[in-house]
Amino acid sequence: MHIAIDYNAAVRQGGGIGRFVREITQVAAQAAPQHRFSLWYAARGLDPKSAQMQALHELQRRLPNIKPRPIPINERLLTILWQRLRMPLPVETIVGAVDVVHGTDFVLPPTKAKTLLSIHDFAYIIHPETAPPELRRYLGGVVPRNVRRADHIHVNSRATKADMERLLGTAPSKSTIVYSGSGSDFYPRPAAEIAEMRQRLGLPERYLLNVGTVQPRKNVERLIEAFGQLPAELRSQPLVIGGKRGWLAEPIYAAVQRHGLEQAVIFLDFVSDSDLPKLYSGATAMVYPSLYEGFGVPIVEAQACGTPVITSTISSLPEIAGNAALLVDPHDTAALTAALQKILTEPDVCQSLAEAGPRQAAKFTWEGTGLGVLGLYELLG
Repeated sequence: MHIAIDYNAAVRQGGGIGRFVREITQVAAQAAPQHRFSLWYAARGLDPKSAQMQALHELQRRLPNIKPRPIPINERLLTILWQRLRMPLPVETIVGAVDVVHGTDFVLPPTKAKTLLSIHDFAYIIHPETAPPELRRYLGGVVPRNVRRADHIHVNSRATKADMERLLGTAPSKSTIVYSGSGSDFYPRPAAEIAEMRQRLGLPERYLLNVGTVQPRKNVERLIEAFGQLPAELRSQPLVIGGKRGWLAEPIYAAVQRHGLEQAVIFLDFVSDSDLPKLYSGATAMVYPSLYEGFGVPIVEAQACGTPVITSTISSLPEIAGNAALLVDPHDTAALTAALQKILTEPDVCQSLAEAGPRQAAKFTWEGTGLGVLGLYELLG
């Protein structure tokens, strides 16, 4: 069977959907050497020395059934041609005859083959205030159309499946849940590795951690407010926020000054893949009060590292965290403060969550994700 995969996110994004695409491609191609995998992507503007491109070259070197199919235009132009203008230029002109086409990032190319579409969340509808207007307009037009076109849809949680059925009227039988995962590099790191990372990044021995892009949907401003309401002696452990600056981030940074927390909140604008497991492992807790997530990978990563987790009671987050996290209403600042205080003052609670976390995280692996998606390819093909 010949499978064509939209690899654009994989060559442009380190985490998120890019990580998902890289992981499922590797697992599926390794598990099914009898199948051929063509990976198409818009090549113009890419840095050939980037970590993502180097990973693609290494994947091609190790797995002979993988063939990259670069398109000599930029991604924006490709999107305009296929999604806005709906130019009937089938993906077969790039990859040849194909049995299954996988749209990994909300959209499908023109094709006569069977199609699988991955839908990761509906944040642009459920929390429109947290997405740029141009992105809302684009997704609002293309996602419903591509969902209707797809032969089958992959969703990453029960919550995303329910959202799609409620918002777009999709039949339950048209979609299958295949959970995302975390990598094998997420496990409790030795004290020496953590100490080296702390010294290099200028972090204290203990800290609270939040991971994710600094943007309104991640609810970081409320987290800063809740942290500021802790008794002063409990704020001796700073709040470390690991993530790049996102859309509408200015009020979030301003909240630190507004609450007088300049010495108690640390922003790490970039965290490398090699440092992230150490950062989780060294944290007293990972606090993730997001307003909406299709899956919530940081929860699984932190739990796999044996780090207690505080997260939200809404969207997919209780589904992913299971009974191995403290769940709070993300709109309730006092409840979030109380959860932080519990973590900081009740060692038994921390110990219980640290022990339960790896067991919960073990349910979500990239190998399981890749094999699940491979099963959908074979079902369609």
